[in-house]
Amino acid sequence: MKIAMLGAGFIARFYATALHAQRRKDRIHLVYSRSQQTAEQFARDYQLSHATDDMEAAINHPDTEVVVIALPNHLHAKAVELAAQSGKHVLCTKPLGRTAKEAKIMLDCVEKAGVFAGYLEDLCYTPKMLKSIEAVANGAIGKVLWTKSREAHPGPHSDWFWNKELSGGGAIIDLACHCVEIGRNLIGKQIRPVEVMCWSDTQVHPIDAEDHAIGLVKYANGAISQFEVSWTFRGGMDLRDEVMGTEGSIWLNSFLRTGFEMYVAGNKQGYVAEKAEQQAGWLFPVGDEAHELGYPHMFSDMFDAIEENRAPMETFYDGYVVNAILDAAFLSALSKKWEPVLLDDWRGEDVTVTDKASNSYNEQYDLVKKEILPTGVTKLILKDKNSGVIIQKEIPANS
Repeated sequence: MKIAMLGAGFIARFYATALHAQRRKDRIHLVYSRSQQTAEQFARDYQLSHATDDMEAAINHPDTEVVVIALPNHLHAKAVELAAQSGKHVLCTKPLGRTAKEAKIMLDCVEKAGVFAGYLEDLCYTPKMLKSIEAVANGAIGKVLWTKSREAHPGPHSDWFWNKELSGGGAIIDLACHCVEIGRNLIGKQIRPVEVMCWSDTQVHPIDAEDHAIGLVKYANGAISQFEVSWTFRGGMDLRDEVMGTEGSIWLNSFLRTGFEMYVAGNKQGYVAEKAEQQAGWLFPVGDEAHELGYPHMFSDMFDAIEENRAPMETFYDGYVVNAILDAAFLSALSKKWEPVLLDDWRGEDVTVTDKASNSYNEQYDLVKKEILPTGVTKLILKDKNSGVIIQKEIPANS
């Protein structure tokens, strides 16, 4: 398919690299930028036929089949509206909107027009995360009780990120959108997010928005999803995830200290990895950044979904739910209280109670814990089902 790339900055270049890598059949034919000079440079770099500073003309070009939005947050709504009006498939980078209200307008717009719409949430498509989601779905670790997702780095590349009005916030809107959606994928998108507790602060940078935040998202089935996001972390980009279930756990390190290390004396300089802060000493390169960040898998899912007439793994509706959770996080950071997640349009399950785990040992006792001691003895911690009294029982080795 022929793609119109809206935007010619950092994320657009990542997208273009992924889309044109390894002889992929879907190609960018046109790029739009607010600067004609920037658009023309992008077109030269990726050997594109057209470059323009007219967004409407880019979308309505007769050869454009798919519109990819890689623009600052405040321009997403306008681009989505134009794409929907033209009947073009549209893929939008994260976050979908600056607020849930803005995201809902975009969702309604594409659904009313009947066009395909995909939410470009790349970190849900990393190879490690896809494998983890599959393992969880197959029951490998039992019921998910808790997830934690961390993204931290020294701050974004472009000026508009640092402008609260244009971006919609700071580290929360920029990074927590990733972390929240990772948690939803692992806990289950059909499970309703109920409320959020969040702390945030502006610790380092002279900006109006937060540059550091920690939050908890509570789900209707009792699961908790934790996010840690920061524009104050020094040393590169830290992407880590953890999942705890009743029958196991998962730990992921997706970008920093993943087994590729390089020592450089500093005589020559060059690009090492996204958000890397130094070019000498011990460095931590990334073999294929686009791959490790999920871009190829993400675009494969999107274009396969278009061809197969199905929904992609990440939809505009997902983007709307994420924005609603982030809205609650912003409110909680101000109120210092749990704030409800307000969803005018909920399409998942209506589970409102938690089924507590029960692990029956026999008719009298529930099993609290079982472990084998260094002596080979098996120790059981048991709870009487009627009285609630907790006892321990030891089973000799080899018995």
